[in-house]
Amino acid sequence: MKKEYGSGVGASLARLVLSEVIALAAICIFLGVGNGAAAGMGFVADAQAQPAVPSVAQKEKTVADHAAGAFDVKMEAQGEADKGNGSTLARYSLDKQYHGDLEGTAKGMALTAGTDVKGSAGYVALERVTGTLKGRSGSFVLQHSGTMAHGESQLSVTVVPDSGTGQLLGIAGKITIIVAAGKHSYEFEYSLPAAQ
Repeated sequence: MKKEYGSGVGASLARLVLSEVIALAAICIFLGVGNGAAAGMGFVADAQAQPAVPSVAQKEKTVADHAAGAFDVKMEAQGEADKGNGSTLARYSLDKQYHGDLEGTAKGMALTAGTDVKGSAGYVALERVTGTLKGRSGSFVLQHSGTMAHGESQLSVTVVPDSGTGQLLGIAGKITIIVAAGKHSYEFEYSLPAAQ
Protein backbone atom coordinates (compact mmCIF):
# COMPACT_ATOMS: atom_id res chain seq x y z
CA MET A 1 0.00 0.00 0.00
CA LYS A 2 1.49 3.30 -1.07
CA LYS A 3 1.26 6.14 1.46
CA GLU A 4 0.13 9.47 0.04
CA TYR A 5 1.61 12.61 1.55
CA GLY A 6 -0.06 15.24 -0.59
CA SER A 7 1.93 18.27 -1.67
CA GLY A 8 3.64 21.24 -0.12
CA VAL A 9 6.45 21.72 2.37
CA GLY A 10 4.90 19.48 5.04
CA ALA A 11 4.54 16.59 2.59
CA SER A 12 8.11 17.00 1.35
CA LEU A 13 9.37 16.96 4.95
CA ALA A 14 7.34 13.82 5.72
CA ARG A 15 8.80 12.01 2.68
CA LEU A 16 12.34 13.12 3.64
CA VAL A 17 11.97 11.96 7.26
CA LEU A 18 10.50 8.61 6.18
CA SER A 19 13.33 8.01 3.69
CA GLU A 20 15.93 8.84 6.38
CA VAL A 21 14.25 6.52 8.93
CA ILE A 22 14.15 3.68 6.39
CA ALA A 23 17.82 4.26 5.47
CA LEU A 24 18.84 4.36 9.16
CA ALA A 25 16.91 1.16 9.91
CA ALA A 26 18.56 -0.58 6.94
CA ILE A 27 22.00 0.50 8.13
CA CYS A 28 21.28 -0.70 11.69
CA ILE A 29 20.12 -4.07 10.40
CA PHE A 30 23.11 -4.37 8.04
CA LEU A 31 25.61 -3.48 10.76
CA GLY A 32 23.89 -5.65 13.32
CA VAL A 33 23.40 -2.71 15.65
CA GLY A 34 20.61 -4.71 17.13
CA ASN A 35 17.00 -5.12 16.45
CA GLY A 36 16.39 -2.86 19.43
CA ALA A 37 17.49 0.15 17.39
CA ALA A 38 15.34 -0.82 14.42
CA ALA A 39 12.38 -1.94 16.54
CA GLY A 40 12.48 1.35 18.42
CA MET A 41 11.65 3.06 15.13
CA GLY A 42 8.70 0.76 14.44
CA PHE A 43 10.64 -1.76 12.35
CA VAL A 44 10.76 -5.44 13.22
CA ALA A 45 13.71 -6.91 11.36
CA ASP A 46 13.47 -10.17 9.48
CA ALA A 47 17.28 -10.23 9.86
CA GLN A 48 16.84 -12.30 13.01
CA ALA A 49 15.46 -15.16 10.96
CA GLN A 50 18.35 -15.06 8.52
CA PRO A 51 21.39 -17.12 9.59
CA ALA A 52 24.61 -15.22 10.05
CA VAL A 53 27.38 -16.06 7.60
CA PRO A 54 29.97 -17.96 9.65
CA SER A 55 33.54 -16.72 9.47
CA VAL A 56 36.34 -19.00 8.29
CA ALA A 57 37.52 -19.42 11.89
CA GLN A 58 34.07 -20.67 12.92
CA LYS A 59 33.96 -23.28 10.14
CA GLU A 60 37.36 -24.89 10.71
CA LYS A 61 39.40 -26.13 13.64
CA THR A 62 41.84 -23.44 14.77
CA VAL A 63 45.31 -23.72 16.23
CA ALA A 64 46.67 -21.20 18.75
CA ASP A 65 50.23 -19.95 18.37
CA HIS A 66 52.64 -17.26 19.54
CA ALA A 67 54.89 -14.98 17.51
CA ALA A 68 57.47 -12.43 18.63
CA GLY A 69 59.91 -10.00 17.11
CA ALA A 70 60.81 -6.36 16.61
CA PHE A 71 59.35 -3.65 14.43
CA ASP A 72 60.29 -0.22 13.15
CA VAL A 73 57.67 2.47 12.79
CA LYS A 74 57.63 5.79 10.97
CA MET A 75 54.80 8.24 11.69
CA GLU A 76 54.16 11.29 9.55
CA ALA A 77 51.71 14.08 10.36
CA GLN A 78 48.88 14.47 7.86
CA GLY A 79 47.86 18.11 7.75
CA GLU A 80 47.80 20.59 10.58
CA ALA A 81 46.86 19.58 14.10
CA ASP A 82 43.48 20.84 15.32
CA LYS A 83 44.23 22.79 18.50
CA GLY A 84 41.20 23.53 20.61
CA ASN A 85 40.27 24.36 24.16
CA GLY A 86 42.05 21.74 26.30
CA SER A 87 42.97 19.27 23.54
CA THR A 88 44.83 18.81 20.28
CA LEU A 89 43.61 16.41 17.60
CA ALA A 90 45.98 15.12 14.93
CA ARG A 91 46.17 12.54 12.15
CA TYR A 92 49.25 10.50 11.18
CA SER A 93 50.20 7.98 8.52
CA LEU A 94 51.89 4.80 9.75
CA ASP A 95 54.64 2.93 7.92
CA LYS A 96 55.97 -0.18 9.69
CA GLN A 97 58.50 -2.94 9.09
CA TYR A 98 57.95 -6.14 11.09
CA HIS A 99 60.80 -8.57 11.84
CA GLY A 100 61.01 -11.94 13.57
CA ASP A 101 58.20 -14.49 13.39
CA LEU A 102 56.21 -11.91 11.43
CA GLU A 103 58.17 -10.59 8.46
CA GLY A 104 56.37 -7.89 6.53
CA THR A 105 55.23 -4.33 6.17
CA ALA A 106 52.23 -2.36 7.35
CA LYS A 107 50.53 0.82 6.24
CA GLY A 108 47.93 2.60 8.29
CA MET A 109 46.41 5.72 9.79
CA ALA A 110 46.26 6.98 13.38
CA LEU A 111 44.13 9.64 15.06
CA THR A 112 45.48 11.15 18.26
CA ALA A 113 44.13 13.37 21.02
CA GLY A 114 46.53 15.17 23.33
CA THR A 115 45.36 17.11 26.37
CA ASP A 116 46.65 20.02 28.41
CA VAL A 117 47.34 17.55 31.25
CA LYS A 118 50.82 16.10 30.94
CA GLY A 119 50.72 12.31 30.52
CA SER A 120 47.06 12.13 29.40
CA ALA A 121 46.19 11.35 25.78
CA GLY A 122 44.49 8.85 23.49
CA TYR A 123 44.79 7.33 20.05
CA VAL A 124 43.08 4.98 17.65
CA ALA A 125 44.65 3.44 14.56
CA LEU A 126 44.17 0.87 11.83
CA GLU A 127 47.00 -0.81 9.95
CA ARG A 128 47.05 -3.40 7.19
CA VAL A 129 49.88 -5.88 7.72
CA THR A 130 51.17 -7.76 4.66
CA GLY A 131 53.82 -10.44 4.96
CA THR A 132 54.64 -13.90 6.26
CA LEU A 133 53.72 -15.18 9.72
CA LYS A 134 55.71 -18.31 10.57
CA GLY A 135 55.76 -19.39 6.93
CA ARG A 136 52.16 -18.46 6.08
CA SER A 137 51.74 -15.47 3.78
CA GLY A 138 48.88 -13.04 3.45
CA SER A 139 47.53 -9.91 5.10
CA PHE A 140 45.31 -8.83 7.98
CA VAL A 141 44.21 -5.61 9.68
CA LEU A 142 45.09 -4.54 13.22
CA GLN A 143 42.90 -2.15 15.22
CA HIS A 144 44.57 -0.07 17.96
CA SER A 145 42.88 1.71 20.86
CA GLY A 146 45.08 3.37 23.45
CA THR A 147 44.71 5.77 26.33
CA MET A 148 47.10 7.30 28.83
CA ALA A 149 45.86 8.79 32.09
CA HIS A 150 48.49 10.70 34.08
CA GLY A 151 51.22 8.45 32.67
CA GLU A 152 49.34 5.15 33.13
CA SER A 153 48.69 3.60 29.74
CA GLN A 154 46.22 1.04 28.42
CA LEU A 155 46.51 -0.35 24.92
CA SER A 156 44.53 -2.90 22.93
CA VAL A 157 45.74 -4.08 19.51
CA THR A 158 43.41 -6.67 18.00
CA VAL A 159 43.09 -8.39 14.63
CA VAL A 160 39.96 -7.15 12.88
CA PRO A 161 37.68 -10.20 12.49
CA ASP A 162 37.66 -11.75 9.01
CA SER A 163 40.34 -9.35 7.71
CA GLY A 164 42.84 -12.14 6.95
CA THR A 165 43.72 -13.01 3.35
CA GLY A 166 45.75 -15.70 1.62
CA GLN A 167 47.20 -18.25 4.03
CA LEU A 168 46.21 -15.96 6.91
CA LEU A 169 42.51 -16.30 6.16
CA GLY A 170 40.64 -16.75 9.45
CA ILE A 171 43.36 -15.24 11.65
CA ALA A 172 42.33 -13.87 15.06
CA GLY A 173 44.39 -12.56 17.94
CA LYS A 174 45.92 -9.74 19.96
CA ILE A 175 49.31 -8.07 19.89
CA THR A 176 51.18 -6.69 22.88
CA ILE A 177 53.55 -3.84 22.00
CA ILE A 178 56.67 -3.41 24.11
CA VAL A 179 58.77 -0.23 24.06
CA ALA A 180 62.09 -0.48 25.90
CA ALA A 181 65.22 1.62 25.50
CA GLY A 182 63.72 3.28 22.44
CA LYS A 183 63.18 -0.07 20.64
CA HIS A 184 59.80 -1.51 19.64
CA SER A 185 58.92 -5.20 19.84
CA TYR A 186 55.74 -7.29 19.76
CA GLU A 187 54.26 -10.42 21.29
CA PHE A 188 51.47 -11.83 19.12
CA GLU A 189 48.99 -14.37 20.52
CA TYR A 190 46.95 -15.60 17.57
CA SER A 191 44.97 -18.48 16.13
CA LEU A 192 44.62 -19.71 12.57
CA PRO A 193 42.70 -22.53 10.92
CA ALA A 194 44.80 -25.70 11.00
CA ALA A 195 46.97 -26.08 7.89
CA GLN A 196 45.59 -28.57 5.36
